[in-house]
Amino acid sequence: MDDILAVERRPDRVIARLNRPEKRNAIDREMIDALHVLCAELEADPRILILTGSGDDFAAGADIAQLRARRADDARRGINAMAFIRIRELPMPVIAALDGYALGGGAELAYAADIRIATPRLKIGNPEPSLGIIAAAGATWRLREIVGEGLANEMLLTGRILSADEALSAGLISAVREPADLMPAAHAIVDRIAAADPLAIRHTKTALRAPRDAHPAIDGELQAELFESAEKMRRMTDFLERKGRP
Repeated sequence: MDDILAVERRPDRVIARLNRPEKRNAIDREMIDALHVLCAELEADPRILILTGSGDDFAAGADIAQLRARRADDARRGINAMAFIRIRELPMPVIAALDGYALGGGAELAYAADIRIATPRLKIGNPEPSLGIIAAAGATWRLREIVGEGLANEMLLTGRILSADEALSAGLISAVREPADLMPAAHAIVDRIAAADPLAIRHTKTALRAPRDAHPAIDGELQAELFESAEKMRRMTDFLERKGRP
């Protein structure tokens, strides 16, 4: 599966590159299958994930030839949606490093990440209704949560495509970097995350994903486990000793 999804593995992170540059990394069924395989690996051995694309684009959409052939039963199976939900629910954070087009299914894959950064060349949005379908792999609920109802409605109903500056202003991405600096910036984010306690990061992600009515109870339960952990005691003791406090 590593051909269509080029995967580099390190002790604390995995870099997965959508690898159909001749098709602008259009997401086909083989790529979805490869993403499921990668998710299974990261569920069993949690590490931070960087998602990016080969060539000049993240992903220009789903594979239209395959979409044209799909029928009602395929829609009900949520082929792309289920993979993107699994990515969103990975134990450790997911960073999307976006360049060029992130459209349709490519945008929805980006929305599933925890953190998104991009180059000035970014074009991101959901033109699905112009092809006679809806954005059914996460955009109708995730985009609203990220940018708010007004802009999400406009993007999904009119097919508006955002530039990098517009995406930054809307909070859809958190930083814009030149193409040569995109991956170093993504790795710098991973470095900051990796310096923290992995269990605290996992519990933070769990709390962030929880529905509003689960708070503050879920925070208390997660914190209770951390308060009893040896890593919490070690890190706090080290901090106090650096400050010269008993």
